[in-house]
Amino acid sequence: MPIATVNPATGETLRTFDALGADGIEERVARAESTFRSYRLTDFATRAGLLESAADLLDKERDEIARTMTTEMGKTFAAAKAEAAKCAKAMRWYAANAERLLADELPAEADVEDSGAHRAYVRHRPLGVVLAVMPWNFPLWQVVRFAAPALMAGNVGLLKHASNVPQTALYLGDLFHRAGFPEGCFQTLLVGSDAIEHVLRDPRVAAATLTGSEGAGRAVAAIAGDEVKPTVLELGGSDPFVVMPSARDELDHAVHTAVTARVQNNGQSCIAAKRFIVHEDIYDDFAAAFSRAMSALVVGDPMDHSTDIGPLSTEQGRADLEELVEDARAKGATVLCGARRPKALPPGWFYEPTVLTDVTEAMRIHREEAFGPVATLYRVPDLDAAVALANDSPFGLSSNVWTRDTDEQQRFVRDLQAGGVFFNGMTASHPALPFGGIKRSGYGRELSGQGIKAFCNVTTVWYGR
Repeated sequence: MPIATVNPATGETLRTFDALGADGIEERVARAESTFRSYRLTDFATRAGLLESAADLLDKERDEIARTMTTEMGKTFAAAKAEAAKCAKAMRWYAANAERLLADELPAEADVEDSGAHRAYVRHRPLGVVLAVMPWNFPLWQVVRFAAPALMAGNVGLLKHASNVPQTALYLGDLFHRAGFPEGCFQTLLVGSDAIEHVLRDPRVAAATLTGSEGAGRAVAAIAGDEVKPTVLELGGSDPFVVMPSARDELDHAVHTAVTARVQNNGQSCIAAKRFIVHEDIYDDFAAAFSRAMSALVVGDPMDHSTDIGPLSTEQGRADLEELVEDARAKGATVLCGARRPKALPPGWFYEPTVLTDVTEAMRIHREEAFGPVATLYRVPDLDAAVALANDSPFGLSSNVWTRDTDEQQRFVRDLQAGGVFFNGMTASHPALPFGGIKRSGYGRELSGQGIKAFCNVTTVWYGR
């Protein structure tokens, strides 16, 4: 895939970039390793001041970087501005909390004595150079939620971003540099995916994190495993959105949230709700309201404030989505709305919001992730069936459940196979809460204290008597 900015709303190639050569990669890896040797010795106050400066710059330049994101991958301008604001917030959260999160851990006095020590504690020390392989769908947030904790922990980063968001990638490297971070703390590598193995196998690179497809995750995990290097993987998702009868009185709210949960980021989000599992007692009401609300969404120019859904990020992405929908339709799925390209729009990669029902196991969309504004709708007779269907997926990123029954809530917490269970709302990431999944959605956690410790050397310190 060429490294280029191609506007998905028009199909126009705006800028192309040459991939970094072997000498350029070597220069940046060497600089990162050299910088780490001194940066790891800085104190938390110094790192926090630098990260606060980056947040200040990002706030000032919010509109500018939002336009770049919208131009490169098609998210609405409003969503892009919100993403930039969220990144600045996360930077400030880690600047304020990293020292507390990484404070020395003290075992119980009795355990210290039993170990034969006069004193013992656990310290979290940085690992070194971390390679981040990041996707295009949240081109700023995905990177910052790695970079903010990694830099506060004393690590340094190398970013291999998606090839269709090169200007956002370059902005990130420049942002941290202008904020005052030492040269080499955070560098962007404009390279293709074929360069990842070379960088990851370099002995100066200590670890890797990847957000992206299952295939990309498998490839990076295999290389890292061969090199015995730690990784964090956040891969695909096909999150369930379960609605039970006890939510009947707030069905309008549930429907509104369901629409937002499905079409956020033009439907291109790993944590978007994709499978809507509704109890038969309220299924008809939910299905009618949900399909009406999806049909009413405005598809169009992502820079227009009245637009709800912009284009898909690439032409291939739309083709892949169309294949899933057509496979389902050919095998008997019922189309409640959408399932086609809008006719009145420019020749960009637009697709109408779509709701499919009568979905069966024979259809690819039952198992595969639909990365776009396409929802599948299921009717279930009871709680047991809802749990079973929610878990009938190779993915396990997060989940959404609408119920006011506390016994049902505890059952879902106990039995849903996912990295998160969100009640009476929609899945969202927050710097204070761990984020990640199980099964083919990956392993490890980002954000929170768990995220900042993901790339730390957990060191036992023991003093004899």
